[in-house]
Amino acid sequence: MRSSSSSKAGVGARRARVKKKKKLSSAGGRGAGQKYSMCLYVTGATARSSRAIANLRRLCEKYLAGRYKLKIVDVYQQPRLALKGQIIAAPTLVKAFPLPLRKFIGDLSNLESLLAGLEIQAQMRSDDAGPPRSRE
Repeated sequence: MRSSSSSKAGVGARRARVKKKKKLSSAGGRGAGQKYSMCLYVTGATARSSRAIANLRRLCEKYLAGRYKLKIVDVYQQPRLALKGQIIAAPTLVKAFPLPLRKFIGDLSNLESLLAGLEIQAQMRSDDAGPPRSRE
């Protein structure tokens, strides 16, 4: 027979595991209000870096307004962050959240490909569709 103190400890541990699972499952969902966490690695003030920043900011403001966190890292000024992120080319966008982690290399000018990779393609179509048309 188990003592009452050991059974209470077991119940507490089980509750902690259940809470942790609930947090993980809710964080991985594809909700419309989900925040995106991204990091853009650039190489100074080059033309490609400037285009990548402008393209990404335009996309974020149009499709993720108020739902994103963006960090811009100049690999010349912070080379250790580039090494830590395993960045081999620039500009590179790293989407850390929502999972899965994804990397996009280039000036981010291919909007359709970027939206699909960020998994916001469905939102784009519904937002750009405009009001329903009547059939007369």
